[in-house]
Amino acid sequence: MDKRNEYSNMDFILLGLFPGIKDINVLVSAILLIYAVAVTTNSILIFLIWVDSHLHTPMHFLLSQLALMDLTLISSTVPKMATDLFSGKRSISQVACGTQISFFLTLEIAECILITLMAFDHYVAICNPLRCTLIMSQKVCLQMTFISWAGGALISLMDTAYAMHFPICGSREISHFLCEVMAILKLACEDISAYEKAVVMTSIVVLLIPLSFILSSYALIFLAVLRMNSVEGRNKALATCSSHLTVVSLYFGPAMLVYMRPTSYHSPKLDQEDCNGTTVFMDSVHIHKT
Repeated sequence: MDKRNEYSNMDFILLGLFPGIKDINVLVSAILLIYAVAVTTNSILIFLIWVDSHLHTPMHFLLSQLALMDLTLISSTVPKMATDLFSGKRSISQVACGTQISFFLTLEIAECILITLMAFDHYVAICNPLRCTLIMSQKVCLQMTFISWAGGALISLMDTAYAMHFPICGSREISHFLCEVMAILKLACEDISAYEKAVVMTSIVVLLIPLSFILSSYALIFLAVLRMNSVEGRNKALATCSSHLTVVSLYFGPAMLVYMRPTSYHSPKLDQEDCNGTTVFMDSVHIHKT
């Protein structure tokens, strides 16, 4: 107990990106430039969808919510990372660490749910165009948004509370640029095999089931496209789906690599690339889709 109390009030140390890099100013400038572009593009996208009545469609409403989630996600991690690199102070309190984990998981899971629901929107728009307005009403879109945010917050709260209750022994250095569940678990001095299995099971529910739903939706969509007589109609339908499929592959691929492997197989470098790269690529896809 004394050893647990000794470390309970100590801050974590975020080792960050490229711990051995010498020219910090170049790295910080690059990070801030990418962050500024991401914030600007997502903000413009949200603003255009809000002010342009022609974009008041279910697809664009859900897209604006996805952009808002992405904007919030990068804002919960990048400013802290840039500040740490610039100041050289890489400590983060346990409360702040838990808060960052909670925000990060909430937004990741919410995006996962929303991307899945967007596949249903595409299915309705292509396979049932005459009933699209009736099925995808404003009320339904709001319900989809609520389910995404609420589902992400609920699952995140449970995972964060359980992950942060493990006692930390020895070094409190996190081989990451942010507080992340798998990185925190590496520091635990208790047997985490049961929780590790729970994370894998949760990942199956949060990732594989939605992915199966998405693939099933697109299988029906492609069958409907093949039955179209108009070449122009086929091209338009495929163009509508291409960006969403790109988002699906860029989101679910890295997420499955990070959260569906035992912690003993985790590489800090791979986890950093997965967490950072997915968000950057998704920003460009959002703009392309509009």
